Amino acid sequence: MELSLAHPAIKAFMCGSLSGTCSTLLFQPLDLVKTRLQTLQSSMQPGSGRVGMVKVILNVVRTERLLGLWKGVSPSFVRTIPGVGLYFSTYFSLKQHFFQEKIPGAVEAMLLGGGARTVAGVFMLPVTVIKTRFECGRYSYESVTGALRSVCQTEGPAALFSGLMATLLRDVPFSGIYVMFYSQTKSSLPKEISMSAYAPLANFSCGILAGVLASLITQPADVVKTHVQVNPQLRTAEAVRYVYMEHGLQGFFRGAVPRSLRRTMMAAMAWTVYEQMMAHIGLKS
Repeated sequence: MELSLAHPAIKAFMCGSLSGTCSTLLFQPLDLVKTRLQTLQSSMQPGSGRVGMVKVILNVVRTERLLGLWKGVSPSFVRTIPGVGLYFSTYFSLKQHFFQEKIPGAVEAMLLGGGARTVAGVFMLPVTVIKTRFECGRYSYESVTGALRSVCQTEGPAALFSGLMATLLRDVPFSGIYVMFYSQTKSSLPKEISMSAYAPLANFSCGILAGVLASLITQPADVVKTHVQVNPQLRTAEAVRYVYMEHGLQGFFRGAVPRSLRRTMMAAMAWTVYEQMMAHIGLKS
């Protein structure tokens, strides 16, 4: 089937999948470092020195070589390629259905982003669980399919949906806040910039600003999600209590720097590539 003959939602899916592939390959090391920082706190001895982002990177390179920074990239691809495609196609379909004749306002943009992320998040959660386990370094899975089989056999299929609440509490607000800030800052750009050759760079800058704000607001939910998925016996409320009792409020912001860098850059790149591709094939994103 030629792309020109495909349904608009299919085109949005394909554009989103390609944009997600590019951003995942580039920024996977930041996701691995974030996961290691968050899971490291549960195994640290009292009084031990603070472990930072640079120390984790150097340790991974020393013990697992440079390619060790891309550990977990396979489940990331399995999750991101269909996941980002599903997100953008859902977003496109919702926008076409509810806002075909007008531009969404701030609250409406937030609802669009949150709704699209809810659909993608639920469908892709099993792969997200496997990805988190790959990155934390505690499990010795050989492949994504092998990991899925192992979890189902030893812990039951329900383990593949561990951290569902924490994941939605993190991803739905992130996407909603991101789309709201992104759409509002982009619409405030002067028309001369929006219509010029510098439009992609301007859109990317809007994405950076939106990503930083959304990442910081949703960071605590990301820490809780990581703990629940690495330790399936923990419930969301128990994970919240554990992080607070062990590390105080600052424990909820562990890994904030690599996550903010990764989420911000990934989202900004994904949206920029997606919008440019959609414009190239004649669709309004």
